[in-house]
Order: sequence, then C-alpha cells, then structure tokens
Amino acid sequence: MHKLQTIADEIRSAFDAQTTARDRALAQARTLTRHCALAIRAVHRDDSQGMSENLAEAVKLANALRHDLADYPDLYFAGYTQDALKEYVEANITCALIMDQPLLTPQDLDVPHATYLNGLAEVIGELRRRSLDILRHGYSQEAERLLSHMDEIYSVLVTMDYPDAITNGLRRQTDVARSIIERTRGDVTFSLRGEHLERSISKLVDQLGDETVAGTLNLPPGEDASA
Repeated sequence: MHKLQTIADEIRSAFDAQTTARDRALAQARTLTRHCALAIRAVHRDDSQGMSENLAEAVKLANALRHDLADYPDLYFAGYTQDALKEYVEANITCALIMDQPLLTPQDLDVPHATYLNGLAEVIGELRRRSLDILRHGYSQEAERLLSHMDEIYSVLVTMDYPDAITNGLRRQTDVARSIIERTRGDVTFSLRGEHLERSISKLVDQLGDETVAGTLNLPPGEDASA
C-alpha cells in the first residue's frame, strides 16, 4: 500500500494533462465552428474574400485540433470535437459546390468517414438556402445545378445502411435531407412553370396586340401598319 500515493500522483498528473487538452479542444472546436459558419454566410453573400479567409482559419484550427489530440483519441472522437469537424466538412463542401469547384474528399479534409457523411448531409440544407435565394429572382439553371448536387448527395447517403453506432446517426440526417430535397424540387418546378406561364401570357399579349392594331386599320394580322 505504500505505493498507492505514487500511483495516485501519476493518475492525477495524467488527468491534469487530459483536462488541459480537453479545455483547449473545446475552445478550438467553438472557434472552428464559428469560422465555418462565417465562411458559409460569406459564400451566400457572394463574398469570396470573406469565404476564403474564414476557410483558411478553419483549416488551421482543424489541423491544430487533430495535432493537440493525437495522444487523446477519446477526446478526438468525442461529440464536441466531431461536431466541429462536421461543421468543417459542411463549410468546405458547401463553398466548393456553390463556387462550382470539385468535391472535396474525406482525405482532402482529413476527417473520419462518419463525420464526413454527416457534414455532407448538412450541405443539402445550405444548397436549398442558396437555391431559394436564386429562385427569388426567377427560375435559373443554377438552381437546377444545385438541385442535381443535392440529388447526387442523397443517392449516396441512402446507401449507407449501417448501424447508428458506426455512422453516428446518419440515418436521421438522411431522412431530413430527403424532405429538404423534395421541397426544393417543388420550389424549382413551381418557378419553372411560372416562367413558362409568363412567357405564354407575354406571347399571347403580343399576338392580341397585333390583331387589335390590324383590326383597327383593316390590315391582315401580322402586316406592318407602317407599310
């Protein structure tokens, strides 16, 4: 029993170091999440400089988080750490897809597969937000492009039929993604039909205008009244 105090001191020293690493990781995770949110806000505002600056800071923080927790895998895979890295995935992929850049891989971002997939699922919500901003000004092929990306992401997510303990709750995220895509498809379709209707009405008004002028001047429809 004379060794018990020595054992306790060793354990206490290990716990002190672990607690310090945890506190530092919590602060880094919060800051990482903030920069990711700012990057997403910037890309929605077409602020490419702000987007790039915040993504650059996010990369530094993600790297620091991985480095500082290299000796503490239990902290690295803790909920708050992986949640911050999920936001990191979401920000990078959202910005890349909106800017029409190549899709980033788990290896590019250096994140676990489950974290990558959960971040990818949340990208769908940001693409819907972007699509609605576009559709406020009328139908656009850009909205169709983003909807296509949403469909492609979902088609992958729905095949990941593994236990939640492996995917970290991906199934629920996939169900949410499906409902978001269905609503977005309806919004895009409604906008497209509205544009077709406007074109048809405009064409009809032009035709009726020609016929009215022609009738007033006793001219055949389509003949130039100035001739």
